[in-house]
Amino acid sequence: MNLAELISVARGQMPPDLVLKNARIINTFVGKVEQGNVAIHDGRIAGIGDYGQAKQIIDLHGDYLAPALIDGHTHIESSMLHPTQYACAVVPRGVLTVVTDLHEIANVCGLAGIRFVASWAQKSPLDILCMAPSCVPATTLETSGAKIGAEEIRDILAYPNVIGLGEVMNFPGVINCDREVLDKLTAARGRVIDGHAPGLSGKELNAYMAAGILSEHESTTLEEGKEKLERGMYLMIREGSSEKNLDTLLPLVTDNTYKRCFFVVDDRSCSDLLHDGDVDAVVRKAISRGLEPIRALQMATINTAEYFRLHDRGAIAPGYLADLITITNLPKLEIDTVFYRGKVVAGRGKPLFSVPATPGELTDTVRVKRLNLQSLRLSATDDTHPVIEIVPGQIVTKKRVEKVKVEDGAIMPDTEKDILKLAVVERHRASGNVGLGLVKGFGLKRGALASSIGHDSHNIIAVGADDLDILRAIEEIENLQGGLVVCANREILASLPLPVAGLLSLEPLDEVVSQFQKLEETATSLGDLPPAPFSILSFLALPVIPELRLTDLGLVDVAEFRLI
Repeated sequence: MNLAELISVARGQMPPDLVLKNARIINTFVGKVEQGNVAIHDGRIAGIGDYGQAKQIIDLHGDYLAPALIDGHTHIESSMLHPTQYACAVVPRGVLTVVTDLHEIANVCGLAGIRFVASWAQKSPLDILCMAPSCVPATTLETSGAKIGAEEIRDILAYPNVIGLGEVMNFPGVINCDREVLDKLTAARGRVIDGHAPGLSGKELNAYMAAGILSEHESTTLEEGKEKLERGMYLMIREGSSEKNLDTLLPLVTDNTYKRCFFVVDDRSCSDLLHDGDVDAVVRKAISRGLEPIRALQMATINTAEYFRLHDRGAIAPGYLADLITITNLPKLEIDTVFYRGKVVAGRGKPLFSVPATPGELTDTVRVKRLNLQSLRLSATDDTHPVIEIVPGQIVTKKRVEKVKVEDGAIMPDTEKDILKLAVVERHRASGNVGLGLVKGFGLKRGALASSIGHDSHNIIAVGADDLDILRAIEEIENLQGGLVVCANREILASLPLPVAGLLSLEPLDEVVSQFQKLEETATSLGDLPPAPFSILSFLALPVIPELRLTDLGLVDVAEFRLI
């Protein structure tokens, strides 16, 4: 940026590169709409006012002009898209900044995974800002492919475009003063530190916040969100593919609190990105629930920017980045044109750029010790057993103890009671670890599903009504070197290869969505499955979300933070 030129343009002494005239400018500072022209030079806003001369003039004819949207917390790996294809998905939606915690790919590939995303991020008109992953591995109750300690955190925080410490999921480690966790927090002192503390309240919440943790995106009840807001946390209101908290938490947004709230998606599937959108979909839904449109935009722009100390975006003002969107219908948030640094990069829902992915990076990451049916045998010690119960629309689960079906001393799936077998197979070191458990609420009547996406260590996770189908599905994941699989009668009915770290596809957005939709449709044909079954499956291995989970080491009682 030539600062002297920008000042000269602002004063009207030299013509800007671009003037957007006849705009209804959404002022996110004060929450109102202004009429005027916006002068842009060298990728930044020079001024607002009577700027009539420019190298290029675009007449907006009264369309709204707003700052581009910011997604304040997401894991881009959950889209299953290569970073370039992820940009093609979200940029036409008006999202030009995403803050991502790369602990998914880092748990598989370590620092190489972070460098992979950071390198590709520079090649698209999308600012991918990273939070250093604080939980690699997330816990000691599972096997991951990498380990990132306090020294690595210090190094990562010095990387370009790394702006803070990612969600501190090991909240028991914080409140119990685990030395390694505290060392990471100390390494990030003075930076933005994101939180992750489902259900935490009272003195334990005080202890967690005393460590310098500033935000929370795991609140699932009004009372929980209210307490965390009142204690001083920023409230990330999440609406993802399988974590839907907007309707519950929106009543907390008032004239007194809204500056402490902003929208995030956390995890959003490729299909949802294509058909519904990213954080723009959250804004749209909030407006439909009665939130005033400009306030909804503030919660996806200036509020997010201020929390992350990004003082060059989130508003239309002199000196700010010219990352802008035009809106033809404000209540419905119909976005027409997207400007990145003052250049048109998308229009009418389509990207106007293309960056092909390169094959061969971060492949060959699925290493499994050969399994057999005996590997999947769940021995019975009683006629009852702990069962993970799915909670519809949430990623929290319930811990149940159910009477189980036993044959020849082994616990069997029981489709009549909707109790299915769950298996987590270690895939980083070919250790042979297999965690076995039971799940209720998945709805499969026959067959099996398997995935190499198993938050956060991303071991292979499979659910099924038949051990032979579970085994065949796991074997196909290894053959594909990562992906999602549907199997029945020992036949692979549908699959989606994910060769990059076992998490990401190299294919274009439309092709990945087409394969994913076929996969979900095929899965649904095997029973009465909940929406987003593969997303739900992926979270059943996450031992930092209550109440009961399964890892390659066994069943985890999250409240007690121990293997049971």
